[in-house]
Amino acid sequence: MRQPSLSRRQLLAGASALAALGPTGAVLAEGTASGSLTYGISLFDLPLTTGQPDRGAGGYQFTGLTLYDPLVAWELDVADRPGKLVPGLATSWESDPADRRNWIFRLREGVKFHDGSGFDADAVIWNFDKVLDAKAPHYDQRQASQVRPRLPSVASYRKLDAMTVQVTTKAVDALFPYQMLWFLISSPAQYEAVGRDWTKFAFQPSGTGPYRLAALVPRVRLELTPNPTYWNPKRMPRLGKLTLACIPEDLARANALLSGNADLIELPAPDAVPRLKGAGMRVTGNDTPHVWNYHLSMLEGSPWRDLRLRKAANLAIDREGVAALMGGLATPAVGQVQPSSPWFGKPSFKIGYDIDAARKLMKEAGYSPQNPLRTKFIIPTGGSGQMLSLPINEFVQQSWAEIGIALEFQAVELEVAYTGWRQGAADPSMKGITGSNIAYVTSDPLYAILRFYDSKQVAPTGVNWSHYRNPEVDKLCDAVRASFDPAEQDRMLARIHEIVVDDAVQVWVVHDTNPHALSAKVRGYTQAQHWFQDLTTLG
Repeated sequence: MRQPSLSRRQLLAGASALAALGPTGAVLAEGTASGSLTYGISLFDLPLTTGQPDRGAGGYQFTGLTLYDPLVAWELDVADRPGKLVPGLATSWESDPADRRNWIFRLREGVKFHDGSGFDADAVIWNFDKVLDAKAPHYDQRQASQVRPRLPSVASYRKLDAMTVQVTTKAVDALFPYQMLWFLISSPAQYEAVGRDWTKFAFQPSGTGPYRLAALVPRVRLELTPNPTYWNPKRMPRLGKLTLACIPEDLARANALLSGNADLIELPAPDAVPRLKGAGMRVTGNDTPHVWNYHLSMLEGSPWRDLRLRKAANLAIDREGVAALMGGLATPAVGQVQPSSPWFGKPSFKIGYDIDAARKLMKEAGYSPQNPLRTKFIIPTGGSGQMLSLPINEFVQQSWAEIGIALEFQAVELEVAYTGWRQGAADPSMKGITGSNIAYVTSDPLYAILRFYDSKQVAPTGVNWSHYRNPEVDKLCDAVRASFDPAEQDRMLARIHEIVVDDAVQVWVVHDTNPHALSAKVRGYTQAQHWFQDLTTLG
């Protein structure tokens, strides 16, 4: 391991988000947690355990939302609809009508960290300093590099009283609460107790979450046991022990499940699914706001500044073939979000498989299989959320060769790919690279749209890796942030999506279904429509 229910309308109107939970003093589970499960995960190494996990959104289900809590949480115990924002360590939040840049968070009383120390406003400020103030004595660059890009709107923060915090955004930002989903709270007292050493903290972490860390063997396994005084009775773990085992190779995970060395696995190898089902395993998936795609450099000198090439690249991929490669555990993508999304709109460029149209566009741009466009992309070798990274990339590589794109890969470990993704196409580390392949969550307006297409989010400020700039899109992004009317937001987000699809800003390939395979030993599991998952539902 590298060291380390509210409606959206109420939220965006700035209404107080009162907790549905009752008194929040220490509580005990209604029943005694029992039994144990081993979960085979697709990562080469365990995500950071110090408070802000690395390895993308997938890391949050493993060492994030198990050990820690955010101020604003995502509803994860429903499977038949998308979740919504719900109270976490903050019982309410609101935008100050006198100055919409100021957000007031009222904190939950009676919450304790795993080490027994109390949660309060001082702890929240300490955690902001940990990742946003490079001069703070406890600042941790490793955690900061994970969460700073996820908090692009934060200008300042301050304690109002013992249980109230104010966060001021750089401009009016009605979507700001979505950013707080990613900000997890670790214990200042435990940091002092381990000698102000984040490396030691990683092996003795302390959050407020439903699980405590019982054992950690980097690159091998992590053992979690219940936090018996967890503040939220709805999320009390059902298991006496949950072990996360690193099994990065697809077939090895399937074999671990079949042999009984694992009780559930993520991302079962598609060609192993019939064998798993034949052995009585249950294969699950769900609609997931998650897209597998390529970002294309729009910098001066990049071939992808030519719209004809971008459209040709989109038209040359047989997405049904990719879904078949995934054993049906994926759905074709025709944009950043699914057509069922209120943000899809009505793009005029229809993404599909049309090899003749793709060849014609390539010829118009001066390329052919005999005179190919030679280009290099950075891609991850695999990891949580990346599906079958190398096979899908090779499928696209072969497809593009047919129209005159000679694609070369720079294959790197997932966290290296994430780092390059956050640094952007203009970073010196990206010299000679014109495309980036990272799959990611598209669950909310910020994470689906604004962070990729707003010129204010050009990397490394945000993850507009491409350095895409469009004045109409920028104007719409500003208007979305300024509006507290969800219907108006949806209309503007749909227009942004129409523009970026018509601009073929990216090459969109498939949407994930986040597949898992479970043995009969797993009696309870709710697979939410999100890349976040709540492992307390396992039983």
